[in-house]
Amino acid sequence: MTKVTVTFTVTEFCVHTGVSEEELNEIVGLGVIEPSQNQAERWLFDDRAVSIVHRALRLRRELELDWPGIAVAMTLLEENAQLVKENRLLHQRLARFLAHS
Repeated sequence: MTKVTVTFTVTEFCVHTGVSEEELNEIVGLGVIEPSQNQAERWLFDDRAVSIVHRALRLRRELELDWPGIAVAMTLLEENAQLVKENRLLHQRLARFLAHS
């Protein structure tokens, strides 16, 4: 099976997400998403970055947060997702352990 990665230039990314280049610079500066190149004029973004920005825009709209607030919220959401995943794995291990005891 071949994995296909879709990439977007800055202009394509802005058109697809509806953010301005100024907002994109702020979003990248805050670490919400990371481009695949270091130089701003050569930035490329994958489809995961598009999903993240769409989620961030939803937070912005629903909670009326500024971009720094969104960056904090996205970090907390990511950390929560990791904790949920780790908790699920621990419960699975415990269940296996108890089944073999």
